[in-house]
Amino acid sequence: MSEGEMSEKQGEAGVQEMSLEARLKRLEAIVGNLETEELELDGALALFEEGVAHVKEAEKVLAAAELRVEELVGEGENASTRPLEEGDR
Repeated sequence: MSEGEMSEKQGEAGVQEMSLEARLKRLEAIVGNLETEELELDGALALFEEGVAHVKEAEKVLAAAELRVEELVGEGENASTRPLEEGDR
């Protein structure tokens, strides 16, 4: 198995399991490799495909986080805003 094929298989398995921060670091590494290394077409396409998968997953994570923030802000707007009483402190 070539390095590109191994990287592709590892990339497919890891794309779903990575944190957003790890995903962004991997994307930076992929871009760096595509910009600086002499890659065969198959290797470059495999890296590009992995990068696209990371971008799609990152978009899902960010959309979910945005939705959660909107829900939390909405809950805060609906909460009662009565003044604190002595027993509440």
